[in-house]
Amino acid sequence: MDEKHGLENLRVWQQAIDLAVRVHQEALPHLPREERHALALQLRRAVQSISANIAEGYGRYTFKDSLHFYYIARGSLEETYSHLLLAYRLGYLSKATFDALAADIHNLRRALNGYLKFIKEHPQQ
Repeated sequence: MDEKHGLENLRVWQQAIDLAVRVHQEALPHLPREERHALALQLRRAVQSISANIAEGYGRYTFKDSLHFYYIARGSLEETYSHLLLAYRLGYLSKATFDALAADIHNLRRALNGYLKFIKEHPQQ
């Protein structure tokens, strides 16, 4: 079956998945061993929660339920940024890595806010 599921066509969800992959590949391996069960776990959970909550909202039947999960996704996005900033300030991430991931977060924040605005303006979509 070549046809993509509706969720897979949702650009904001694609961006969230891309961010999660980048965090897993570019940030998590640089955290020191002593952070593998603290900061790494929190960062992994936060970044994975973004796409998961977008998917949850997408699959909900009511407009109000959908919005609730999109807002949770936005909170997880900000939590991800906070963890990455902490990792950078502690010297675990290079400036280049942090800046690239922060740019991705900025772009995803804009996309998610735009999607929320669209959903609010078109609740039947």
